[in-house]
Amino acid sequence: MNKVSRRQFIHRSGSAAAALAAVPAIIPARARGAGGSVAPANRITVGLIGRGCMGRGHLNRLLNDPDFEVLAVCDVDRTRCEEGKALVEKKYGAERPTGTYRGCAAYNDYREMLARDDLDAVVIATPDHWHAVQAMDAARAGKDIYCEKPVTLTIGEGRRLVEVVRRYDRVFQTGMQRHSNPVNQKVIEFIRKGGLGKIKAVFTHSTLLGAYLGGARFKPYRQGPLELEKLSLQMSALDIPMPAEPVPEGLDWDLWVGPAAPRPYNPCYHNNDPSTGVVPWNFCIDFGHGGLSNNAVHSFDIIQAALDVEAGGPVEILHPADSAFPTLTYRYANGTLLHILHTYQALPLYAPIAGKKQIAGMFGALFVGERGWIEAFAGTRLECQPKEVAGELGLGTPEVSEGMHNHYEDWIEAIRARRRPRCDVEYGHRAASVGHLGDIAFWVGRSLKWDPAKETFVGNEAANRYLMRTPRAPWGL
Repeated sequence: MNKVSRRQFIHRSGSAAAALAAVPAIIPARARGAGGSVAPANRITVGLIGRGCMGRGHLNRLLNDPDFEVLAVCDVDRTRCEEGKALVEKKYGAERPTGTYRGCAAYNDYREMLARDDLDAVVIATPDHWHAVQAMDAARAGKDIYCEKPVTLTIGEGRRLVEVVRRYDRVFQTGMQRHSNPVNQKVIEFIRKGGLGKIKAVFTHSTLLGAYLGGARFKPYRQGPLELEKLSLQMSALDIPMPAEPVPEGLDWDLWVGPAAPRPYNPCYHNNDPSTGVVPWNFCIDFGHGGLSNNAVHSFDIIQAALDVEAGGPVEILHPADSAFPTLTYRYANGTLLHILHTYQALPLYAPIAGKKQIAGMFGALFVGERGWIEAFAGTRLECQPKEVAGELGLGTPEVSEGMHNHYEDWIEAIRARRRPRCDVEYGHRAASVGHLGDIAFWVGRSLKWDPAKETFVGNEAANRYLMRTPRAPWGL
């Protein structure tokens, strides 16, 4: 397809939004296909933006759900894009009578995909620095949105994203699927209702940059001025000047960088080797924010829900350099402390529970209240004291399966009913903000006071300068 200019894109997006606004809000059951299947005319037409590690999983999920019809795949890497297109066509071509399937479109520029008036929704699985721009463009184009976490790279982007999604009345779900786990839902409700009494402290963990910089892909750069071993002990993303290397054939590197500050291509940011992990670029301050935004945001999501502050946030960010705590700590208005541990084994630094040395599993959280404690959200076993708490939670088993959640189903139902889903845009913004606050505390090197209502730092202009970035032209918010 020809490139779509910014003016053409905005014009088409407005037309699409107007058309979608006229569609009935709820599709009645009789309009669905027989036997519980979905009639083709009532499927949600969707396009995928970004077919990296997470995008592959999303595409597989979409292709195997009869509620969706995948019309298009977009990626600035031609190899990834063409592979995705072929997968869609193989799946649908095998299921439909010969000659009736029209094929899947493939795009390099997501704006061309958004200009289609036959597209209901998009799934955004691009690097973090693209999330806000693409999600806002999708909202303006009249598309509903599923966007990977964290929804933005800055707090200012997050507030702007909320405003745009609300203005265009879009259904927005962010990829914090653990919130839709029924066991986690019961734990959240139990804590919110005071089942443990007042919560004194919560413990979770975040990875250090060593989780990224310690990989084999960085081996060629360990000797020299980058000091990767030293940088591996940092928690927040940094400006690490990776050397320029030739751009692979088929990769539109300028479009991959997009709204971020320009950087030369290096395979540590992007390549087609699956062993590089889910977010290989996340060590770089222009593309991601390290462990707090990548891993711990899942914990922040559920922790803030359990503390009943998911529409707000902490009031202080306590840096270990000038506070009484050995690791990054957040304080909430009611006095509850949220301690971020560097590893699973760091719990003895605080010794909140006799004999307990670590938090179980990725994204786990330990709540310590007046009555006892609960360890949950790790995707393994739920543990608690006193023992009767397990019975009060009403759980048939303490086992927690990652596959128990119904996150996509919640998004589908929200689209059909025109309601807000479980992890709406404001919710995603507030969870991401906790990570951003910690990053900013590390960047300025001191503790900070935060006003969650005004979303500004109190008495620290140096910290406030990190609240927003100016996107690289021609991209804007």
